[in-house]
Amino acid sequence: MGFIRARVDGKVVEVSSGYRLDRYKTHDIEIVVDRIIVAATAEARIAQSVETAMNHGGGTIAVLDLERDELAYFSRHLMCPTSGIAYQEPEPNTFSFNSPKGACPRCDGLGTTKQVNERKLFPDPKKTIRKGGIAPVGEYKKNWMFNQLEIIGLEHGFNMDTAVEDIPEAALDIILNGSNEVMTIEHKAIGVTKEYKLNFEGIINFIESQGKEAKSRSIQRWADEYMEHVACTKCEGARLKKESLHFKVAGQSIAEVSTQSLIHFGQWIDSLEHNLSPKEWLIAEEIVKELRARSAFLLNVGLGYLNLNRSARSLSGGEAQRIRLATQIGSQLVNVLYILDEPSIGLHQRDNARLIDSLQQLRDIGNSVLVVEHDREMIETADHILDIGPRAGVHGGAIVAQGDLSDILASDSITAKYLNGQLGIGVPNVRRQADGWIGLFGATGNNLKNVDLKIPLRVLTCITGVSGSGKSTLINGTLYPILNHMIFRAVGKPQPYRSIEGFEKIDKIIDIDQSPIGRTPRSNPATYTGVWSEIRQLFAGLPESKVRGYKPGRFSFNVKGGRCETCEGGGLRVIEMNFLPDVYVNCETCQGKRFNRETLEVRYKGKSISDVLNLSIEDALPFFEHVPRINQKLQTLSDVGLGYIRLGQPSTTLSGGEAQRVKLATELSKKDTGNTMYILDEPTTGLHFEDVKVLMEVIQRLVDQGNTVLIIEHNMDVIKQADHIIDLGPEGGSGGGRIVAEGTPEEIIKIKESITGQFLATELK
Repeated sequence: MGFIRARVDGKVVEVSSGYRLDRYKTHDIEIVVDRIIVAATAEARIAQSVETAMNHGGGTIAVLDLERDELAYFSRHLMCPTSGIAYQEPEPNTFSFNSPKGACPRCDGLGTTKQVNERKLFPDPKKTIRKGGIAPVGEYKKNWMFNQLEIIGLEHGFNMDTAVEDIPEAALDIILNGSNEVMTIEHKAIGVTKEYKLNFEGIINFIESQGKEAKSRSIQRWADEYMEHVACTKCEGARLKKESLHFKVAGQSIAEVSTQSLIHFGQWIDSLEHNLSPKEWLIAEEIVKELRARSAFLLNVGLGYLNLNRSARSLSGGEAQRIRLATQIGSQLVNVLYILDEPSIGLHQRDNARLIDSLQQLRDIGNSVLVVEHDREMIETADHILDIGPRAGVHGGAIVAQGDLSDILASDSITAKYLNGQLGIGVPNVRRQADGWIGLFGATGNNLKNVDLKIPLRVLTCITGVSGSGKSTLINGTLYPILNHMIFRAVGKPQPYRSIEGFEKIDKIIDIDQSPIGRTPRSNPATYTGVWSEIRQLFAGLPESKVRGYKPGRFSFNVKGGRCETCEGGGLRVIEMNFLPDVYVNCETCQGKRFNRETLEVRYKGKSISDVLNLSIEDALPFFEHVPRINQKLQTLSDVGLGYIRLGQPSTTLSGGEAQRVKLATELSKKDTGNTMYILDEPTTGLHFEDVKVLMEVIQRLVDQGNTVLIIEHNMDVIKQADHIIDLGPEGGSGGGRIVAEGTPEEIIKIKESITGQFLATELK
């Protein structure tokens, strides 16, 4: 660089050939750009030297007064004049974790880093090393990894038949973190002392390196199995650089503001006028006005409980939809057609009115709003109603009634009968009594406030509360992972809790959610329920198949031999459209039948294996009436109200509610132990009144068999049928997180603090 002097650790030295620093120490090194005697004649030289120093110093320089030994700092940026620490001029992306300027360098703005979970490495401490006690290395085999483990064992007194829990602590540390030491081991049996050079990086380091560096996606997935996300140690989950967090408004950094719920954020915004100086308020006034308007839209659609930094991935479909709705309300566009599919999903009855008001606002400013909905209030508020039916699937597809509410009520449709009271979901005459309890104590995850939960056994329990009150955190985030670990040795990490009691009274726990039953068109209700295996066995047992030597695999569209090889059993061909979405067309060889000509020649009651796939459940029931193992599984699908779907209907075309009922039917078809706990999260999503009635009949049947059913629900038709209600609240977010009421529906309506109880009271009249 052409400079001959430097200031090293506060001392000016000449940089000559061969000059070295202690490599094991950290040094402060500054370039000495110039040494000047200050005089009027040196003005040009000083200007030039300052410019050079600024260029090399990134906008910051230091001036040393040699006579006084005083150092002064100068900068083009924000800088502390005492320490010399300078900051870049703040820009919007300084406060964005999606920009390199603002993101924490350790976690890249994610707020979390991946870390190996030791519990996942040793899922069963009682297992020996030989039998796969160390999960990532598997069962014993002759390879380098086990050779290293044997060397460590010789030094620390264990072998491959030692249980993981009995491995000495020092040896376990080497296995996990590695070592390069030379081990001297005496073989007493043969009287020989031998040296072993250990070159072992450790299982933790190996997994982490594979997760970061492996090019193969399958290896990365393998590494991810043993890792979990933990809060970043550098930013502590704030996601931003330390420098970005030093900027504060009214005493709070942007990270602190973003951890607030929308309700508290609104209160903070309102307080700024009083907490800022007149000069600061002059700058902030217009921005605050905009923030006020935007947060008000979100509050109006019932999302006040959400934190500003809530991950989009963790939002329910209804929450994401309502956020988009709030955006549109704020845009003030006119002459727009808005189409919303079940916007009331996950919304408590209390917040329903505010959602309806928001939709009416969109209408009133000159837009058209089309809502696909089953909610009674939404239907009754609509200006025009289209009722499609009369039934589902092949029995539907026609407009059975349309007009305003009075026109619908005067019709003979199923919807009309539920709206005018001809049909309804009744209240049980007797509430079941609990046969034992499961106690969960000291739950403190997210907004939960040291909750003690008692789940009654062998009854139907509803977990209720306004949106954001902590229902999912308590049940899906805490109770289910704990029981899943206790019963099945699963490694999912629950939210914090103190203790649990009574879990030994159940032998199985099943979480039936609305996630898809498969992510490709190859998955369908027949494959998911297991009935497809039985159907293939039936076709393989036919005389025609035996003559031809066909096995069950011949009738699988996932196995070579019987499937159409042009489309590989998919029935469809994908046409790639480059920059446009892919187009699916029927296979030109099999015409969508998925099997080759020879396989289709084998028929049962005149139908080929492809014809069977296209049967609806209700048509398949009489078709297989003499095959009990098939008929039983199909009957459970029919019982949960899915008689209209086809056996081979691609899973990608099923709604969340349909997928959930397929899972429920699958569980119903299994042998029942009578000691099972079923957890369902809003099973009525996307269901018509009639479908809810059918679903509740199935759920009540499950409870009658001695099982425990736990439902997280807002639907009053479900809640009023519960034997026991646990109501969380009273509000969402930080205003919730505690149990405000519990007992039978009749007891809940007497508790004034329960918002759910207020709405339930009208249903029980």
